Amino acid sequence: MSAASFRRWAPVVVMAAIIFAFSSVPSLGTGLGTWDLVLRKLAHLTEYAVLGALLQRALARPGIAILIGGLYAASDEIHQHFVPGRHAAWYDVVIDTVGVTIGVVLWQRMRRACTP
Repeated sequence: MSAASFRRWAPVVVMAAIIFAFSSVPSLGTGLGTWDLVLRKLAHLTEYAVLGALLQRALARPGIAILIGGLYAASDEIHQHFVPGRHAAWYDVVIDTVGVTIGVVLWQRMRRACTP
């Protein structure tokens, strides 16, 4: 693997590992009731937006970046199905994929704004 490929892909792997680690925690509840749900869904959206931006940075192909991010979201929900105290939810895959899409779009806009 070239140094350039490593620089592009290492952040993607690190972010995917962070997501996997959080998904391995049996319960991430804060005890804040409705706010707990809202905060957890915003966390999903945010972490997958970061993953989406990193995938777009590595691939420079928005459709492929969104597809890979969405597939990772689905695999993450399958993983959570096997974690005690967690469950898999199809709507989390949707939220995560929306997050990936937001990250891809933001990365593209940032690159355009920074390119003379």
